[in-house]
Amino acid sequence: MKKWQDKLKEIIYILEQSDVNEIEVKFWGRAFRVSKSTGIVSSVASATPVSAPSVPSPPVATEPSSLEETISEGDSVLSPMPGTFYLAPSPDDPPFVKVGDPVKKGQTLCIIEAMKIMNEIESELDGVITQILVDDSGAVEFNQPLFIINPS
Repeated sequence: MKKWQDKLKEIIYILEQSDVNEIEVKFWGRAFRVSKSTGIVSSVASATPVSAPSVPSPPVATEPSSLEETISEGDSVLSPMPGTFYLAPSPDDPPFVKVGDPVKKGQTLCIIEAMKIMNEIESELDGVITQILVDDSGAVEFNQPLFIINPS
């Protein structure tokens, strides 16, 4: 078994034995998010959406190979967390993106504020923003569609 898989097992065990609901770590060139509430471990970027069952379950390791596999129905960008959605870095600044704007992989699309922490959500693909599905300063849920990107 690979070293990262052994470490992942340790992380899952620690999470199961603690009051913490989610742990995110990076090692050996991989990023992992382990969450009790979603039952999913993700080995891709933090902006990657994952499916969430309605009932909490023990952590289960999955490893999607790319964002395109986890995005369905028109290249939606899904919220990786619940929080408050912001289109701009501050009220006085222009939005990160607008409908019709071309975007590149890694480009910041928005910010989601969760627990007083500002989390930049980046595009996982090149394309054009065709829809913004959330109002600025609106509340978002985990896995809620935020943008539709037409890949290029």
